Amino acid sequence: MADSKDHWGEKPALTVWVLTDGKIGDDVQCLAVAAALTNSVDKRVIAPRMPWSWLAPWGPIDPRDSRKSPESPIAGTPPDVMIASGRRAIPYARAVKAVSAGQTLVVILKDPRAGYKMADFIWAPAHDRLRGDNVFSTLTSPHALAGKLDLAARNPAKAIAGLPHPLLGVVLGGPSGGARYGTAEAVALAANLQSAAKNFAALAVTPSRRTPDAFLQSLRSGLPQENLFFWEGNGENPYLDILSSADTLIVAADSHNMMSEAMATGTGVYAYRPPGLAAKMEWFVKELEKSGVVRGFGKKIEPFDFAPFDATQDIVAEIKKRLGPPAG
Repeated sequence: MADSKDHWGEKPALTVWVLTDGKIGDDVQCLAVAAALTNSVDKRVIAPRMPWSWLAPWGPIDPRDSRKSPESPIAGTPPDVMIASGRRAIPYARAVKAVSAGQTLVVILKDPRAGYKMADFIWAPAHDRLRGDNVFSTLTSPHALAGKLDLAARNPAKAIAGLPHPLLGVVLGGPSGGARYGTAEAVALAANLQSAAKNFAALAVTPSRRTPDAFLQSLRSGLPQENLFFWEGNGENPYLDILSSADTLIVAADSHNMMSEAMATGTGVYAYRPPGLAAKMEWFVKELEKSGVVRGFGKKIEPFDFAPFDATQDIVAEIKKRLGPPAG
């Protein structure tokens, strides 16, 4: 393994693996933290078969993925740091820790659901209420949007750049943890957006991968068509362009990642609470409201600003403490 205490500089000379089962939400968080630690990230994807996928996080790895196989996602010299997320990744992180004789620093993002002692460091969002000597919590989640937002603001997609201002941006989520995205919810949201859009010159709406088609069809039919941008899946999603260009944002509160990313903009954010929103996400939104960086979405929408913030560097700083001080 590389000397994890050498050459802190801006980014230490570390070997870092990112291990997930490929879920976009896990990848976004893990890759953001890894990129803040090193310039070279080794992304590895696990896909355990049944019954080993069922047995995670407590069971062993899929025998097919034994380190003796060159195709194993954990083959090779163990890294200085392994960053893993997701229930199915936990047995693999445990295996790497054992093979490294404890030398690999195992970082788990989000509750591993296998007890906090199996990792050297666990980041968990505050709403998970996870406690332990090696647990570090922040209200928002890690991401790598800071620099990307600056770039998008300087060179937005043509479809967004051509809209008049003030611009109201809407970022949608999807069914998760009980949140409902049916046609009735779409009709209600469209009515509120109709009212809110009266104070804006244009409206830009983008869905997530989880937003149901029927919801989108009902929503679009209920919105004013003049100066409306509604992404329908053609070309690249202008998500970053909307975040960086909008004068005010409405963001679905069922996505912790999207709400966290919106906090990096400094643009006033209104939380859209879909019916059935999970209690822990309701708590999260209320905490943001208490701090004044988020307001509840209703019929009255007006621009406001706040100092942008990003928990990523706080999380990285805690990991560096576990690695020890720079040499010299």
